[in-house]
Amino acid sequence: MSQNSKKIHYAWWILVGLCLIVGLGKGGLNNSAGLFLTPITKDLGIGMGSLSLYFSVSAIVTMIFLPIGGKLMAKYDTRMLLIAAIILQAGAFALFGLMDAVWGWYVLAIPLAVGGVFITVMAGPVLINQWFQKNNGLALGIMSAAGGALGAISQPIVGKMIATDGWRASYLSVGIAVILIVVPIVLLLIRKKPADKGLLPYGMGEEKGKGSRSLGEANNKGVTLAAARKSSAFYALVIFFFLVTSIASFSMHIPTYLMNKGFDVTFAGNVMGTYMVGVLIGSLVIGYLSDKIGTKNTALFTMIAGLLAILLLIFSASSTFVISFAVGLFGFISSSIGTLGPALTSSLFGNKEYSQIYSNASLGLAISSVVALPAYGYVFDFTGSYTSVLYAIVGMLLINIVCVFAAFRGKQNLEQQGLWK
Repeated sequence: MSQNSKKIHYAWWILVGLCLIVGLGKGGLNNSAGLFLTPITKDLGIGMGSLSLYFSVSAIVTMIFLPIGGKLMAKYDTRMLLIAAIILQAGAFALFGLMDAVWGWYVLAIPLAVGGVFITVMAGPVLINQWFQKNNGLALGIMSAAGGALGAISQPIVGKMIATDGWRASYLSVGIAVILIVVPIVLLLIRKKPADKGLLPYGMGEEKGKGSRSLGEANNKGVTLAAARKSSAFYALVIFFFLVTSIASFSMHIPTYLMNKGFDVTFAGNVMGTYMVGVLIGSLVIGYLSDKIGTKNTALFTMIAGLLAILLLIFSASSTFVISFAVGLFGFISSSIGTLGPALTSSLFGNKEYSQIYSNASLGLAISSVVALPAYGYVFDFTGSYTSVLYAIVGMLLINIVCVFAAFRGKQNLEQQGLWK
C-alpha cells in the first residue's frame, strides 16, 4: 500500500503529539508536585502527611473515574476530551498557587485527577493501540521516554522557580504554560483513529501480502475480560501494578527525603532532573528489552535494578554522586509503569479485549496511591525519616518478582484450558 512506502505514516505524528501531551502532563505537572511539598508545609505550617493526603484524594477520584473515562473516549471526540482534560488538570495545578489551607488541595485534587485520567493514563495506550499495529511497545517506550526528557528539563527549572519566585508563582506559571502548549498540539496533531485520515494502522497489511485481514485477526488473539478476571494471572498483574506504582510513588517524596538529609531545594530539583533522565533511559531500554528478551525477563531485570537503587539510598546516602545515580536508577523502575505495564498486559492476555483488561488492571495503579503516598508522608511525620519506607520498598520489589512468575504460570493455565485463542 502507498501508506507504507515513502511517506511517514501519520501514526508517528500521533506519537509526537502524545509525547508532548503526556510528557507535559506527567513530567511537567505530576512529577514536579513533590518539589512543592516542603516549601508549602514550611510556609503554611501543614504536616507532610496531611498535605500529601491530596495525592490519595486524586487517586480515589482516578479509581472511580477510570471506567467512566474509558466509555467517554470510546464515544466522544478525543481532541475535545483531551482539551477539557488538560484544562482541568493543569488549571487545578495552577490554582494550587492561590490556596491558603490544606482543604484547597483536597478540593482541587478532583479536577486534577479527572483530567489526569485522560492525559496521563488513557490517552497514550488507547491511541497507540489504535494507530500502531506493529512497534506498539516501541511507541509506548518512546512516549514514556519523552516524559522523562521533558521532566529532565522541567524539574530543575521548577526547582529554581520555587527557590527564586516562591511556590505560589511557580504553581501558576507551570499550570498556565502547560495549557497554552498542549491545547494547540491536540488540535493540530491528534486524531482518534486511522480511518479519520483514510489510513490503516501502522504496519497493518505488511505481512503475507494479504492486506489487513490476517494481521487484524492476529491482533484479536487473547482472552476475554471475563476469562482474565477468573485467572491467577490477572490478580498477580493487579498486585504487580499496585506495588510497582507504590514503589514509584516514593519519587514524590524524594525532594523531602533529600532536604531532610540537609540538601537544598535546588539540589533536589537537579536530582529530580536526574530521576527524569532515568525515566527516559528506562523507557527506551525496557521497550527494547521487551522485544528482545520478552516481558517476563524484562520485568525481573527491572525489579532487580530497583533493588539496587533502594539499597544505594539506604547505605550510601551521604554521597551526592551516589544519590544522583541511585535516583536516576530509581527513575528506571518508575518508567516501567507506562511501558512494562501495558506490555505485560498484552503478553499475558493478548489483544482480544486489551483495553478492558488493562483498564481493570490499572485500578491497582490508582489504589496504590490511596495507600502509599500518604503512608510515606505519615511515616516521615512520625519517625522523622524515610528509612523504614525504603526497607518496605525492598520488600515490595521482592514480592513483585514473585508476582511475575505467578502471572506467567497463570497464563500457561489459561492456554491449557483453551481460553487463550
